[in-house]
Amino acid sequence: MGLLSIKNLSIDFVTEVGTVTAVNNISLDVNRGEVVAIVGESGSGKSVTSLSILQLLPSPPAKYSSGEILFSETDNDTVDLLKLSPKKIQALRGNKIAMIFQEPMTSLNPVLTCGTQVMEAIELHRKFKTTDAKEETIKLFSKVKLPDPEAIFDRYPHQLSGGQKQRVMIAVAMSCDPLLLICDEPTTALDVTVQKTILQLIRELQQEKNMGVIFITHDLGVVAEIADRAVVLYKGQIVEHGNVRDIFNDPQHPYTKSLLMCRPVLHNKGERLPVVSDFMDEGQKERANQIQYENKEKKNLSNKNDETLIKVENLNVWFPSVKTFFGKTINYTKAVHDVSFNVYRGETLGLVGESGCGKTTLGRALLRLIEPISGKIIFNGMNLLASKADELKKMRKDIQIVFQDPYSSLNPRLTIGSAIAEALKVHHVVVDAKERKEKVMELLKKVNLSTSHFERYPHEFSGGQRQRIVIARALALNPSFVVFDESVSALDVSVQAQVLNLINDLKTEFGFTVIFISHDLAVVRYISDRIMVMNKGQIEEMGPAEDIYHHPSTVYTKKLIAAIPGI
Repeated sequence: MGLLSIKNLSIDFVTEVGTVTAVNNISLDVNRGEVVAIVGESGSGKSVTSLSILQLLPSPPAKYSSGEILFSETDNDTVDLLKLSPKKIQALRGNKIAMIFQEPMTSLNPVLTCGTQVMEAIELHRKFKTTDAKEETIKLFSKVKLPDPEAIFDRYPHQLSGGQKQRVMIAVAMSCDPLLLICDEPTTALDVTVQKTILQLIRELQQEKNMGVIFITHDLGVVAEIADRAVVLYKGQIVEHGNVRDIFNDPQHPYTKSLLMCRPVLHNKGERLPVVSDFMDEGQKERANQIQYENKEKKNLSNKNDETLIKVENLNVWFPSVKTFFGKTINYTKAVHDVSFNVYRGETLGLVGESGCGKTTLGRALLRLIEPISGKIIFNGMNLLASKADELKKMRKDIQIVFQDPYSSLNPRLTIGSAIAEALKVHHVVVDAKERKEKVMELLKKVNLSTSHFERYPHEFSGGQRQRIVIARALALNPSFVVFDESVSALDVSVQAQVLNLINDLKTEFGFTVIFISHDLAVVRYISDRIMVMNKGQIEEMGPAEDIYHHPSTVYTKKLIAAIPGI
């Protein structure tokens, strides 16, 4: 027997409306020294499976209908994890079996320093004295390649970048030399370059310690980078499993084929991305042929013309970083520094770079959600930085933004119908309440949502549906310019494909101009006419999307492209 063996596991959730089966009779093995990837979209059951290993599912509502999870520290010592007492499973958690969660900020304690949180596990499980635990923690920070480990020891989680917080989480997980490491979407929201270093780090530690690793993800590109074997989950069932190379070269199940094919990296600009339903429907062959036909018709299609819609000249957005005792600023963080570029009417300009490069700051400054300290933003001939408040309010009908996290940009107390109608009401676009509702219903249909969703609240929708809602809200005023700020970065690859198709469709119908901000060059190449690469607040290079992607001129852009998983 291997290190971990899941046999005929079924997990139900008892809800007010009935029993929901999240995992249905799955079996899989993990051996020492190998990485097994569990792949699937949100709701496929992959995280539920991983949480059940350490009894982290609340019971109720979770109910283990059948199966066992066998863990073997040695060949002669096998236990069923589902039958262990709370005290015994606690002794295993973080000790013999460790877990890295998707969002490090919510799994790290904000009121404890990073060093204290790693020491806690070492003192609890390995019984080290405080001085020895501190020394071991600094060694671990060095091993996970954190800069200046002694300084990081005394910092709080909010003082670190996303990649650094994830490294602290890895240090916590590795602190007791676990036999099994569970990684639950540990790189989903990270830049491609940070993601690549985290994947390499996990692989190096796994090989050094001969650990078994369960790596959970929705991205088959990431699987290609790290895993030995893959298990594909769909609606709580295993639909395919095997060697990663075999699954990539010859996928057998339609669902696996769909996860592979819907990645933007495989498609040219203008092509319609296939989605899961295209492969799972009975008429999938006909639909695949239809997509191929549509792609031939749409290839290289662009609404771009030579008329300048936005002209940015010498834009600077600086934030105070060092102040004197009397409050005088003596040093600044130059988030955007002396940036100049044009955006042409009808084009999609991709803005790409790592976290901290200034791309989101630039996008928000264009709408004056952040105030620049100098420069010009000329929109339709008007300098937005010289505009007064009432002029700017009128202009806001024409410039909109779709934020990265749709849930935090929607009011949880308003139905989605009211949220979309609010913009129409504030700007007096549609005065009559009945007409406003009809307009909102029409917008919901355009973003492929049902009119029955009008009275529902944001928490009742999936991530992909919420993204459609905020797109509908942004388009309610028929703007000529829309900024999409990391609007697909945290979505499943298939939902990402749906949203990218939707953006292309709406662009064709409404003819608006787009700045599309992302850290993923593969997505930006797919959707953009031109690409602008930012690094440390300045433009690194700029040009046609295909030229930048296939023939980058700077070392930084080459590094971004090399970090794209699965190419």
